[in-house]
Amino acid sequence: MKKPSTIVGLDVGTTKICAVVGDVLEGELEIRGVGTSVSTGLRKGVVSNIDTTVDSIKKAVRSSESITGEQIREVYLGITGAHIKAFNSYGAIRVKGKEVTSLDVERVIESARAVYVPLDREVIHVIPTGYILDGQDSIRDPAGMTGVRLEAKVQILTGSVSSLQNLLKCCEKAGLEVVEIIFEPLASALATLTEDEKELGVAVVDIGGGTTDIVLYQNGWLQYSTVLPVGGNHFTNDIAVGMRLSVNEAERLKKHFGCAAATMVSEEEMIDITQSGQGRKIPRRYLSEVIQPRAEELLELIKGELLSCSGYDVASSGIVLTGGGSLLDGLDRIAEAVLGLPVRIGYLEGIRGCRGTTNSPIYATGVGLVLYGLKAESRGYHDALSITGIFQRMKNWVNGIFK
Repeated sequence: MKKPSTIVGLDVGTTKICAVVGDVLEGELEIRGVGTSVSTGLRKGVVSNIDTTVDSIKKAVRSSESITGEQIREVYLGITGAHIKAFNSYGAIRVKGKEVTSLDVERVIESARAVYVPLDREVIHVIPTGYILDGQDSIRDPAGMTGVRLEAKVQILTGSVSSLQNLLKCCEKAGLEVVEIIFEPLASALATLTEDEKELGVAVVDIGGGTTDIVLYQNGWLQYSTVLPVGGNHFTNDIAVGMRLSVNEAERLKKHFGCAAATMVSEEEMIDITQSGQGRKIPRRYLSEVIQPRAEELLELIKGELLSCSGYDVASSGIVLTGGGSLLDGLDRIAEAVLGLPVRIGYLEGIRGCRGTTNSPIYATGVGLVLYGLKAESRGYHDALSITGIFQRMKNWVNGIFK
């Protein structure tokens, strides 16, 4: 029997690092194991301490290896942070033959990416958002069609060179080879969205520890992407300051008893807290009254982004909340009230191996990275989404450090 190939997604987040291992046999993917560790070396998605980040990556990888029995050497790496910026571009070429070939498609994408990028920034993705052939718009795949002039609309995502280099350096020091770097909300979208949602129009809001990532899809294409420098850690800090608790105790209370809508909490319900080394009971509603203003502030920021990019015209089927922050009790309800759109939590439905605790928005990015790897290896998916030059240049830079 043919041995399955292994794909690993590495989600390096502000609060946790997650290594997801998937097996592929005859084109079918099954998630075999998930290893996690506490992330201690990142701030808002950016490496702030290399040594502690390396240790956290090693712990997550070892955890996955102990579960699956596989030795992990290559990973698809997720990246986010407020340094990620996106802009639209356009390219056009003359078709050489009678029919558009895959080489013509590559040429027109190369034409679209031939724009000035500052020296302190590096291209992460060049994502087609539509093709035009002899004036005919909304073409999904022009290969094989007859025409003379081929145009492409693309979205180019760039990141800070230093942030990318530091993250690659951490992986190299942890003994890992990075196959490709992927913008994390694109991976989350792969794991949580249906094809119908992508066609009709949908927004994915990935609420992590240090950032909230937003991507919009319509007609099957990516339409918009951005990163807000606010995430679940801001809820934790508000609880710690407002209730005079340690950060660890504030995080525990948020996860187990937090609610984004105070009206959903009974006035009689009490919870145990540890304050200044002493145990005491407080009404659970007190906790919700601290969390709700921050939740509403985050949702107003999301609403502002949707208004600024005409997102309400795009996201006709609603909003999918994912990431660990989406599990805050009541957040989906007040999101519907504030944003005025249908809201659902992005669970990992229909993916083999994602059951029980693994079927959680917490692992959406990690599982999505594995799905991205599957598409890249089976159909050359990365050719349409990424510019591989970044990896060669940065690998050379990183390898130069360790030689």
